[in-house]
Amino acid sequence: MSKRIKHYLTKTKEYFFMILKFAINDLKKRYSGSLLGFLWAYIQPLVAILVFWFIFQIGLRNSDIDDAPFIAWLIPSYISWTFISDSILQSTNVLYEYNYLVKKVKFKIEILPLVKVTSSLIVHLFFVLFAIFIFLIYGYMPDIHWLQLFYYCLAATICLGGISWLVSSLSVFWKDISQIVNVLLQIGFWLCPIFWDPAKQSHTIGMILKVNPMYYITMGYRECFLATSVIENNIKSTHWFFFYEHPYQTLYFWLFTLVICVLGCFSFKKLKHHFPDLL
Repeated sequence: MSKRIKHYLTKTKEYFFMILKFAINDLKKRYSGSLLGFLWAYIQPLVAILVFWFIFQIGLRNSDIDDAPFIAWLIPSYISWTFISDSILQSTNVLYEYNYLVKKVKFKIEILPLVKVTSSLIVHLFFVLFAIFIFLIYGYMPDIHWLQLFYYCLAATICLGGISWLVSSLSVFWKDISQIVNVLLQIGFWLCPIFWDPAKQSHTIGMILKVNPMYYITMGYRECFLATSVIENNIKSTHWFFFYEHPYQTLYFWLFTLVICVLGCFSFKKLKHHFPDLL
């Protein structure tokens, strides 16, 4: 192994542990002063899930979807969306929050947006375990398809890394970015298949909704856990989806991710020299 590769691997390892350490401290800092501390990061989404369960399954008595209880059908997509929205919201103003580090000449400020994505990921991993627990309660047994959670989680993290670089760098120059991000996330929430079933939409509407790249992630999480009932030759059968069975959506998502990562990297690199003067 050449010295150059060894140096690269050493630096990568160093940055990885630095990001992880910052992410843990970020969670503690975010809820510092409160009695329960960073546990609020887990309590708030849990309460939201409990409210949804009470309203839709107990109050409105929603029927099962794809032979799955409504709450089990809802949770996978919902927890993936909370990871997406929290990562983007937190990373938008990260350079303002850590402006004292931005002004340090030798500090690698490129890791700051990734710190926010990582802190959101730490919370998200808990909710993945929570989702598994709920499905076990409902009698779903672990299946090889559940392993796709690693793929979708990695795909979301890479995409969010590019988005975090882009929005954090632009927000230093245009403070309206944080408001725009809020609006786009509200729209994106309803464009993802979280509270509605894509199978009940027309082909045209379905194609339009799939333009949202986060559709791929939220729907992917659901397909990791749930079977989709299909009718073949007038016989109802159950089909388990692997991500590669959606070749066009997979290609579209990774093309979007590549573009957003290049744009985010270029934007951050181009603008970072101006950050200390503007913060």
